[in-house]
Parts: sequence; C-alpha cells; structure tokens
Amino acid sequence: MTIKKVLVVTSMVLFSGTLCAEQVGSVDTVFKMFGPDHKIVVEAFDDPDVKNVTCYLSRAKMGGIKGGLGLAEDTSDAAISCQQVGPVELSEKIKQGTAEGDVVFRKRTSLVFKKLQVVRFYDKNRNALIYLSYSDKVVDGSPKNALSAVPIIPWGHQ
Repeated sequence: MTIKKVLVVTSMVLFSGTLCAEQVGSVDTVFKMFGPDHKIVVEAFDDPDVKNVTCYLSRAKMGGIKGGLGLAEDTSDAAISCQQVGPVELSEKIKQGTAEGDVVFRKRTSLVFKKLQVVRFYDKNRNALIYLSYSDKVVDGSPKNALSAVPIIPWGHQ
C-alpha cells in the first residue's frame, strides 16, 4: 500500500465521527486509580433517513490514562435496541431496496483503525427495518454483533 493510500485511509477513519448521537447515560464497570473508570455508555440516535425511528446503543468505553487521552481501544461489545417513536416515513430509495446496508451510525472506538457501526436493512416482506451493530478494523473486524428489528406499524388514529 502506498503512503498516499495509507494517509487517505487514516484521514477517513479519523474524521468519520458519530452521526448525531446523544449520550443518555453511563455506568462505571471498573474503577481506575488514574483517569476515568471503564464504563458502559448508552447513546441515542435517530435514523437520518427514516423519520421517527430512534436507536439506543450501549457500548463499552475504556478508561484509565489511555482512555482519558483517547488512545485506548474500546472492546467490540455493544447492544442495540431501536423503536418506532412516531409515524414512520420511508424514502423511495429504502422502499425500492437500493439503500440496503446503509450506515446510519458510526463511532470511532480506537485512535485510528477501529469503529463501531450500525447499518440498516429493510425487510419488505415483513414491513420491518433491521439495524445491525458491529465493530470493524481496517485489517480485522470482530464477529460480535447485535441486532434490532422495528416493525413498521400504523401510528395514531386512522
């Protein structure tokens, strides 16, 4: 791999941040004498392409001195739960199946090469949205994953 390609990949990873996530809360899991404790963080984000679907993601966050400086690599442990919070509106792109596997959330979980992602699929036969969370690295990802399905149901009074 050329130096130019390495720089492009590195800059893409460094600048691929969270898509509109809001921290809901956290719990400490391991006390650290120096730096922040290890935690489980709970974040909420709205699907950027589907109105009225919110996902809640819990993930491990490393503490200590390295974690406090942003140098630690978080584990690949995460869970996801998504809900319909109002009348769902699907774009034509999603309805036609041309948006399969679209990334709806991305969070850097190490200084450079690792990120947690959530991708969305539309199950037309069951009229449901499926959200898959997983962690990947430039070279080697993790098979750990979590799944949440949102059945699209009528909302309010008809």
